[in-house]
Parts: sequence; structure tokens; C-alpha cells
Amino acid sequence: MTLVHERFTEYAGSEMVVEQLAREWPDAPILAPVARPGVLPADVEPRVRSTWLSRLLRGSTYAHLLPALPVAMSRLPVPPSDVVIASHHAFATQVVHATTAPVVAYVHSPARWVWDPSMRANEAGGRLGAAGLGAFSAAFRPVDLRAAARVHTLVGNSRAVAERIRDWWGREATVVHPPVDTQYYCPDPAVPREDFFLLAGRLVPYKRSDLAVRAARQAGVPLVVAGEGRARAEVEQLAGPGTTFVGRVDDEGLRDLFRRCRALLMPGVEDFGIVPVEAQACGAPVLAIDAGGARDSVLPGVTGELVPAAGEDEEVDVWARALASFDGASYDPAAIRRHAESFSRAHFRGAMADVVDRVLSSS
Repeated sequence: MTLVHERFTEYAGSEMVVEQLAREWPDAPILAPVARPGVLPADVEPRVRSTWLSRLLRGSTYAHLLPALPVAMSRLPVPPSDVVIASHHAFATQVVHATTAPVVAYVHSPARWVWDPSMRANEAGGRLGAAGLGAFSAAFRPVDLRAAARVHTLVGNSRAVAERIRDWWGREATVVHPPVDTQYYCPDPAVPREDFFLLAGRLVPYKRSDLAVRAARQAGVPLVVAGEGRARAEVEQLAGPGTTFVGRVDDEGLRDLFRRCRALLMPGVEDFGIVPVEAQACGAPVLAIDAGGARDSVLPGVTGELVPAAGEDEEVDVWARALASFDGASYDPAAIRRHAESFSRAHFRGAMADVVDRVLSSS
């Protein structure tokens, strides 16, 4: 067994996936084109092998290395393996060119900036950047398709991602939801719920923190915003007097907010979205956009509500009405917690072990 990841520059949702894969297969080496020390836990870190490109990292910044990553992935020194598991964001499936072993791709999403023009417009940082990324995307799409066609088994992290795999790559995918630490994120009956909504995570455009603060202002409800990001200054300008920005919080602080909030908000379309499940593991209901991974993690009327998607002229009104009419007392925290437990680390590891067993039995 060999594990492959695209980059170890920060610890976020996809690195949580790799960590759990590493614990399920404790002898598997972990390969990545670029990695900086200290991203994974200390007991897993020694298994990471990277390439000379790591010397060109600028802190956690890797955007300048983007054109080199597909080639680097296709030339990784993969040792003899029964199976290779690739954790895929954009380039990991290129490892099919570096091994003769069957490749299982755990797909966080096919690269949305490659296939969805709106993602390039929002994320590229200006017209020149958007044009360059557009040209790169056009050249990379056929390369992406060829690699996807050679992957033995595709696993999507949500039904929404499985649909993208079908629409963009023309392949079917099994769905295995990402692992959530439901042991750490748990309720505390001694902590009472308070009358504020919570928005937690990076403040970047696609997560739609702007929509959350505008809706909270219109509805006249208190909102706590936990997180940092390049959109913070803009979002602060849109916020009303009932919105409080607390910046980046550690795990303990986040768990405390989950335990106290009236509900968590997820107005942006996520591939899956681990934060809403962490909140539910603490017994908090979730108000999420009716799109993307929220359709897998939020049970309307049981663990929260799905807010209908709306056009730009209507979306603030739709969300403001959802906030103003939300009744947190109508949800059973124990039922919310039980649902969250179905996304546990143990469940993820067992499901991925089953996938690998099926691959081995078919070889």
C-alpha cells in the first residue's frame, strides 16, 4: 500500500483524510510532490516523502508551483504496491503514470477551478490571473480526463462530488464521507445554548461569509464569526452591529462555540463540509445552503434545515427569513448527535478498507 497526497502545506480537511488512511495502513509510505514539516501529527510525519519542489515553497504558499505539480505527481517514485490510494484535489490522479498498481482515488473534488469557470473568476485574483488560470485549465482538462480514465476505482467524498465525477470525467464513483472527530466534538450538557448564530471557517469568497453577515443584519439576529481570510475586511464592512468577529479560534474554542450557538450557518456550497458535522456532533443544528455536501450531512427537520438557493437579488432575503424564523428548541440535540456519529473516523476507515478489499479481490 502507498498513500499519495498533493501537498502538505497546511492541516485541513483533506489532511484529516490522509491521517486516517495512514492510521488504517500504518506501514504505507506517504508521497507528495511538496511538503513542509510539521503538517501531519508527529507519529505520522516521518512516513512523508516529498520531492525537490518542497525547497521552493514560500511558507505555506504553493501557487507559483502549480504548473509543475502535474508532472511531479506523474513522476513520483512510487514503490511496488498492491494498491495506491491518491487523495485528489487537482493533480493526484496523475500518479497513474507513475505506477502499475491499481489506483484508488479519494476525490475531494475534481478541480473546480479547472472545470467550473465561476471558480476561476472568484479565486484567481484579477483579470490577468483569471486569464492565466483559464489558459492553464483549458490545457489541463484533456490531461485530467486521461488520468481519470485510468484510475481503477473512484471514491467521492459526497454525492455532489460523485455527480461532478460523472459530469466532468464520465465515470461513476462510490461515496465515502470524510472522517470527523466525533469523540472530541461532543455535547456538554452543562453548557447551555445561547442566542447567537455561528459562522466558522476560512473567510474566502466561495464560503459566502458576506451572505451570512448581510442576512444576519437584515434579520436583526446576533452572529459570531470565527475565522480569518482575505475576505474579512470586506465582510466586516457589510456586518451589522449584532455581528462579532472573534478571529481564528483553536479547537477548544471552536468546540465551545459549537456547544453554545443557536445554530451553525453554512451559506456557501461545499464539496462536503466537515465543520457542519463537527457542530452536529456537539448537538448544534445547522442552517445550510440546499446544495453540495450539505445535502449529505444535514437532515431537514432533524439536524437542521436546507435553505433554498436563490438568485443574487433574493438570496439575502431568503436567508434573513430563515434566520428570523429559526426555532432551535424544535431540534433534539441527542438526535443531532446520533446522526453525526455516522461520520466518525471509524466509519470512514472501515468504508475505505472495504473499498481496498474489493480492489484487491478484483485484481
